[in-house]
Amino acid sequence: MSVVGFDIGNENCVIAVAKQGGVDVLLNSESNRETPAVVSFGEKQRFLGSAGAASAMMHPKSTVSQVKRLIGRRFDDPDVQNDLKMFPFETFEGSDGGILIHLEYLNETHKFTPVQILGMLFAHLKTIAENDLGSAVSDCVIGVPSYFTDLQRRAYLDAATIVGLKPLRLIHDCTATGLGYGVYKTDFPQGDPIYVAFIDIGHCDTQVSIAAFEAGKMKILSHAFDRSLGGRDFDEVLFRHFAAKFKEQYEIDVYSNARACNRLRAACEKLKKVLSANLEAPLNIECLMDEKDVGGFLKREEFENLASGLLERICIPCHKALADAGLTVDKIYSVELVGSGSRIPSITGLLTSLFKRELSRTLNASECVARGCALQCAMLSPVFRVKEYEVRI
Repeated sequence: MSVVGFDIGNENCVIAVAKQGGVDVLLNSESNRETPAVVSFGEKQRFLGSAGAASAMMHPKSTVSQVKRLIGRRFDDPDVQNDLKMFPFETFEGSDGGILIHLEYLNETHKFTPVQILGMLFAHLKTIAENDLGSAVSDCVIGVPSYFTDLQRRAYLDAATIVGLKPLRLIHDCTATGLGYGVYKTDFPQGDPIYVAFIDIGHCDTQVSIAAFEAGKMKILSHAFDRSLGGRDFDEVLFRHFAAKFKEQYEIDVYSNARACNRLRAACEKLKKVLSANLEAPLNIECLMDEKDVGGFLKREEFENLASGLLERICIPCHKALADAGLTVDKIYSVELVGSGSRIPSITGLLTSLFKRELSRTLNASECVARGCALQCAMLSPVFRVKEYEVRI
């Protein structure tokens, strides 16, 4: 019997499994540790994970990504409507007020709910785990954002149960991160508890938690979040900038072409990553639209000016988490920064200034949630013997 932890991200998924020697992250069929959270429908078959991401450029209107943003949400929710503007696939309101995704598949128009799409993704991840482990996978723990509503949590459980998984519990992302941090850290000082801030800047959201640690125990003191602030939003700032520039310079409107939008967004994400390590970077795309090659150039300083409104929001959940925990920054022992959006230098500079200390990156930014989920699953499973560790939420 294997016990597995799933981190279903907006962009990528990570699978971790508890073994006698510790926790391992599983590789998919391409030998990657992360699997794209993408389901794409071709003319004759579905493409899941890495294959779905590869197919996305060819079938933009039949490719569903970031389903985590839609799960358990109402169609008329203003935040949902803002998200839907970025997606190339068609959506309509269901009879229950939920979201229906309309896609062309097998030469027919099909309607899928976000739960069904997430179920397909869970089935793919389950297959990856079973192929790697050589045994059936059932017991699991799944990471979810702290801002998820009860309806969203139930939708997650439904999607997992559909494919034969048995979720022992859902655990907050930052709680899972804190569990992995606390279990393996052995040099806690004696006496008073130490306070650690966990800041998770993901693809679409930002979550902050403050936890108190003592030897053999952890207590979560506060959660705060911004559900619409992540790496994707910084990509979108670049996307809008270059879309306007190309319209003026090359007389092309990328908004009118789903494939051009996808290619420009992918190029902007790469540009953002290059600017994290360099002060300036080019952007060039061949045959973006109307058989026109396009190019641009951006300095990191210009990028930070474009994203100044987003950067101002980064500190808001940090202040709220500190206030809810009843702590000041001088009481914080360490600030652990994780998540795919945490590598932007201006964000690091802002948080360093706020907490008046160097940020710590002792945890794997992409894998820490899945590892914490696998640990929690091992603790809950009767099959595994795990050292005593108390978690209070």
